[in-house]
Amino acid sequence: MYSGRTGESIDTVYWVEGEYIPEVLQEITMFMRDWRNEKIMPIDNRAIDIWAAAHSLMEIDEPYMMLSGYRSPETNAMLRSRSRAVARNSLHMKGQAADLRLQTRSVGQMAKAAAACHAGGVGKYTGSNFVHMDCGPIRIWGG
Repeated sequence: MYSGRTGESIDTVYWVEGEYIPEVLQEITMFMRDWRNEKIMPIDNRAIDIWAAAHSLMEIDEPYMMLSGYRSPETNAMLRSRSRAVARNSLHMKGQAADLRLQTRSVGQMAKAAAACHAGGVGKYTGSNFVHMDCGPIRIWGG
């Protein structure tokens, strides 16, 4: 379901018959690690559910390209020093957010699917061609 900036990919079933599969959740956590310093944080199951639900709503087979998953506080501070768009208390630092892109869907289409889940934050970054999805409070921003 995901490919990463480093060329890694993951395409697995993480939930079966009402149960999460612990080994697969560990694999997702490793995949979504902070690639700048190899630090990891368990990824919130609610966030994974949102990403999967939005993907399903778009009725596609193409995996997401993950631009940013977990960010360590050090990485977040470095990115924040370079961009005002990076939140001081970003949900990326809690393993609750990802910045995602698809080749076959626009930012608007992705954001609409994520917002239809009524389950977290959706940020549209049209100029950079990605959508932020998180499992925090329901909110929408960007243009």
